[in-house]
Amino acid sequence: MKNIITLAGKEMRLYFISPVAYVVAMVFLLVVDYLLYSQTVLFSSLSLQMMQFQQNLPQFHIHNVVFRPAFMNLGVILLFLSPLLTMRLFAEEKRGRTMELLLTSPLTISEIVLAKFLAAFFLYLLLLAMTLHVPLMLSTMTTVPIKPLIASYLGLALLGGVFLAFGLMASAITENQIIAAVVSFGILIGLWLIGSGNPEGGESPVEKVMAFLSIVNHLDNMVKGLIDSRDVGYFLSMIALGLFLSHRVVESTRWK
Repeated sequence: MKNIITLAGKEMRLYFISPVAYVVAMVFLLVVDYLLYSQTVLFSSLSLQMMQFQQNLPQFHIHNVVFRPAFMNLGVILLFLSPLLTMRLFAEEKRGRTMELLLTSPLTISEIVLAKFLAAFFLYLLLLAMTLHVPLMLSTMTTVPIKPLIASYLGLALLGGVFLAFGLMASAITENQIIAAVVSFGILIGLWLIGSGNPEGGESPVEKVMAFLSIVNHLDNMVKGLIDSRDVGYFLSMIALGLFLSHRVVESTRWK
C-alpha cells in the first residue's frame, strides 16, 4: 500500500506541474457552472409560472429540473475531458523511455496500474468536489434535497472511475498522448452508446442485456436519486474490468 501511495503522490505532482490539470479544471468548472446556471434559470421561470397559474401547472422538484439534466449532460462532457486526464499516464512513460525502469522496479504491475488510476481518480474527485459551491448557494435560497444530491454525486464519481480506468488502458497501448486520447474517447463513446437506442430495455434477451450494459441507464438511475446495488455493482465491475485490461496491456509490454 505504501508503494501505491508513493507512486500516486508522484503522479499527482506531475499533474500540477503540467498545465493539463489547470486547463481541465477550468473547462470542467465553467461547463458545470453553465449547465447548473441554465437549469436554475429554467427552474426559476417555471416556479414563477407556477405561482401565477398554480391550478394549472404541476409542482416542480428542484432536483429533477436543475441537477438531473445538468448532471446527465455533464456525463457527456466527461467523454471529452476524461481522456485528457489519462492520456499521459503510461504514454509519457513510454515516450520518455522510463517505462522499462518502472517495470523493473520493485513495484508490481498491479501497484503501478492502481497508483496511476488513483492519482487520476483523486484529481477527478477534487474537481467534482469543487462543483459543490452551486448546490450550497442554491440551498441558501431554496430547499435542496440532500439524498438525491448524494446519489447523483456518487453516480458521477463512479462514472468518472469507469472512464478513467478505460482511459488508462488506452494510454498503455501507445506512447503518443494524442493517439491515447483519441483511442480513449473512442472506447468511452462506445460505452456511452451501448443500449442508448433502447433506454427502457425490451422484451427480448438481447434487448435486456443491452439495457443492462448501458452506462447511461445506470447513471440516470443514480442521478434520479436512487442508490441501487445493481447500479453500484455495475460501475464497480466496469472499473475492475478497465483496470484488469490495463494490467494485461502493461504486462504484455514487459515481454516485448
